[in-house]
Amino acid sequence: MSATTTGSATTTGEPGTPIRHYSSAGSRIFDTLNILFLGGVALVTVLPLLYVLAGSFASEAEIASRPFFLWPEKFVTSTYAYMFENDTMIRALLTTVGVTAVGTVVQLLLTFTMAYPLAKRYLPGRALVLNLVVFTLVFGGGIVPTYLVVRDLGLLDSYWALILPLAINPFYLIIVKSFFQELPQALEEAARIDGCTELGVFFKIVLPLSKPIIATFSLFYAVGIWNDYMSPLLYVNDSSKWTLQVLVRQLTSPDAANAISALDTVFFPVEGLKFAVVVVATLPILLFYPFLQKHFAKGVLIGGVKE
Repeated sequence: MSATTTGSATTTGEPGTPIRHYSSAGSRIFDTLNILFLGGVALVTVLPLLYVLAGSFASEAEIASRPFFLWPEKFVTSTYAYMFENDTMIRALLTTVGVTAVGTVVQLLLTFTMAYPLAKRYLPGRALVLNLVVFTLVFGGGIVPTYLVVRDLGLLDSYWALILPLAINPFYLIIVKSFFQELPQALEEAARIDGCTELGVFFKIVLPLSKPIIATFSLFYAVGIWNDYMSPLLYVNDSSKWTLQVLVRQLTSPDAANAISALDTVFFPVEGLKFAVVVVATLPILLFYPFLQKHFAKGVLIGGVKE
């Protein structure tokens, strides 16, 4: 049996023997300080979320009397009961869910169908189109020109105004194009020899091989639409078509009581309702992200593929 000692680590050369590592005093101090620092950052991040969650279950009197707490003295569920019984709240929640679902499908379809032909080096005019896509990464039209385009297309006060203006993210498009270029061309050529059309190759060969990147950008697009605040604020004037994010903003304004036009009850938990709506607006992302976190990492790796 042979042993090798390097610095503070000792390893054995015999097969099957576990490797033992010894850390120096400086390394242990660094690890301790690193853990304390990252733990402090995590604590600062989590504390506001816990406060909002606790405030959503607290009474109005407790919220007014206690500036900060992580556990309510008495759990109150009347705020959530009021929220889910109010037509404005339910309508905003359903609007957000519907726009997110439809918008994600539309954005994925347009992004993938545009990225696939751009991945073919023999496509005429490919370089020009790619340069135009990259141009939009650097220069944008701005709020006013975009608003004028949406208005002239007759999309104001429509749900499509929340989907179509941002239907294709140029950065995501370039990443998807790079992914398609890495797929085996032999599979596509074999499918064409068997009589498959270009659409058939795309839907029967390319998309089934692209499940990881589909999951990745489904999550990217869904999170972007769910958290979008500017689009409904600019393009939707009808309060019956507000999304949850706009409603959260209205409830945090000084005249929060006027944000709900359907208010017909004496009980109106203004402060608690703010916390509860923030919890409902944040909860879906917090629930889905841990299960799809690996796809975020895969998406970052895919973005490193070179042309």
